[in-house]
Amino acid sequence: MRGTQRFPGRKRLETPGVGICPMIEVKTHRETSTEDRWGVAVLRARQGGLAERLAGSFGGLHPAVVFVVAMLVGLAAIAALSTGLGFLVTRVLEPAWGIGAADERVNVWLATHRTSSRTDASLVGSILAGGVVLPIVVGSIALVCAVLRQWRIAAFVVFALAVESATYRATTLVVHSHRPRVVRLEHLAVNASYPSGHTAASIAVYGGLVLLLTSTFTSGVFRALAWTFALAIVTFVATARMYRGMHHSLDVAGGVVVGIAALVVLVFACRTAGAAAGSRSVGGPG
Repeated sequence: MRGTQRFPGRKRLETPGVGICPMIEVKTHRETSTEDRWGVAVLRARQGGLAERLAGSFGGLHPAVVFVVAMLVGLAAIAALSTGLGFLVTRVLEPAWGIGAADERVNVWLATHRTSSRTDASLVGSILAGGVVLPIVVGSIALVCAVLRQWRIAAFVVFALAVESATYRATTLVVHSHRPRVVRLEHLAVNASYPSGHTAASIAVYGGLVLLLTSTFTSGVFRALAWTFALAIVTFVATARMYRGMHHSLDVAGGVVVGIAALVVLVFACRTAGAAAGSRSVGGPG
């Protein structure tokens, strides 16, 4: 009687009447790519999700093209949303509902309670989300990701800031909102109060980094500490901008919307590009 020996992890082929053919080892798992090993879960498309379905509708376009298209469409949507909210704030909420006067009183109170130490602290808060520190942070992370060939993470970090900045610029070109009528500690255009670009940028960069980290490291304690840090730094930046007389509280709220929306758009764009890359690797080029 012929025995059958089982070998874990291998498959065997038999020819009837001949016996057992030489064992042929068949790999039963897909090779783990560099992107799978180092990528983060939040940037991967869910099976059957919207990003995966959208990627299939692009007809085999290069993932980079898919990413750019999804990002630009998202940018247009955020700019429209931010502009619409800006008109709502400046033409409805502030003048008609009297919120503008209450909003102004917050800045007046902050201005009357200025001290040298608080002013120095507010400068630090502004610098943390300013046009010098954030490009250095983003550029450094992108450079490390480029060395590790983690293009999706690099694109997420770089274009989260780019989308936020473009949305801010587009909004201020259309919505002209006067800055608080207090002594301002910075010399910027007085009609570009809405939204708070510093607040939006702090969410897009620091919030985006925490999003990546907490998607990779699943410890509950780490996640709690990381998100506490993100919330603290965004609050610090927003308070600093109001303290310095550069924005109202409603401007800060608008910045929060822009920052969160920028992250949502970039997560979706990265997921769609990743799904497009997966479909090309399975289906082959063309």
